[in-house]
Amino acid sequence: MMLNIKRIFIVVAFFTTVNANGQGHMSLDSIIAAVKERNPMLKSYSSRAEAMNAYAKGAKGWMAPEVGGGLWMLPYKKVDDPRDKGQIMLSVQQKFTNPAKLRANQGYLESKAAIEQASETYVFNELRAQAKTAYYQWMVLEKKKRVLKENEEIIALVLKIAQLRYPYNQSKISNVYKAEGRLQEVRNMILMNDNQIIQKNILLNQLMNVPGDVRFSIDTLGQPREFILAVADTITFAESRSDIRRIDKSILAMKLNQALENYQSKPDFNLSFNHMIARGSEMPNQFMLLGMVSIPIAPWSSKTYKSNIQGMSKEIDAMKSERAAILNELLGMTTSMATEINTLGKQIENYEKRITPALHKNYETLMLAYEENKEELPIVIDAWETLNMTQMQYLDTVQRYYEMIVNYEKQLEK
Repeated sequence: MMLNIKRIFIVVAFFTTVNANGQGHMSLDSIIAAVKERNPMLKSYSSRAEAMNAYAKGAKGWMAPEVGGGLWMLPYKKVDDPRDKGQIMLSVQQKFTNPAKLRANQGYLESKAAIEQASETYVFNELRAQAKTAYYQWMVLEKKKRVLKENEEIIALVLKIAQLRYPYNQSKISNVYKAEGRLQEVRNMILMNDNQIIQKNILLNQLMNVPGDVRFSIDTLGQPREFILAVADTITFAESRSDIRRIDKSILAMKLNQALENYQSKPDFNLSFNHMIARGSEMPNQFMLLGMVSIPIAPWSSKTYKSNIQGMSKEIDAMKSERAAILNELLGMTTSMATEINTLGKQIENYEKRITPALHKNYETLMLAYEENKEELPIVIDAWETLNMTQMQYLDTVQRYYEMIVNYEKQLEK
């Protein structure tokens, strides 16, 4: 029952967002905003960061005081002398951790919160790229659907003409069967395309943390947007990439942990107060005040923290090398991506201005000749198949173009 109520609440909240953008319609920006707001994976990182900040607030606390009581110097045998009857002792003890250690521990815990925040940004960038990719793939699938619907109408018209001509021996029965087969193939492609659209809808629902059966529409009229080459160098990556910031925060946290280990060489203090109440009337009450200090610089006690400091230095060196390797890889990757995106853009322009118009004119010419009974149906179907295949190749190129742009922007975290 509670799960159903929660599900209804999520759907209502989702459609409140949808209706703000139009009935059953969502833009890419609204989808990304919903992912950022509702994706449970992101919430886990923010909760961890809050947990680390909560731990840091209590990092300067002292150990709890110790209170005790008992008998002091009580003889085993019964004695008559009041001075030998022993005492009742009450004890209070407090340990004072070196303040430098407490401050270092607080700084270390706060730095771990910054690592979780950088991790949250990194995961959001991954989720945003997934949402963009699914959105653009959906948009291309809608364009393919329109092309397939047009092709269905075309091949249905061709089939109708062939069926009308067959009784008058103006068309072969094999041509009728061929056209009918092509029509069913197109309808199968439409079914498969519709299924892929639903899959993209479900994926976006998953990213937005809404039930998978919620349906909405997206903008299907968009044209391939112009690619703007961004400045990509190691300085830009170091500033924009959350994984680099996460490594930087991890290095800082390791240095603070190293400082915390180094402060283990500083002494801690202990203060103890004992009050003795005499059991005999002739003995006075007594007290003992004792102060103690640790000596962590002793050779047998300093070995552990000195080894830890050396080990952390090696880990810092490893993270610095990893950081440099990532920056170097990113620089080469984005340069290659920019080249491929520009090539895909030129291919799209060639499809739009040259290839598709030429093949469309070829098909229209052959179709007109067929309508005038001057051309055979197989030739028309071949021309239609070539045009159809080219239109699909064009849309596949558009999809790769969008996917490459999304991947490029993902590397730049834009």
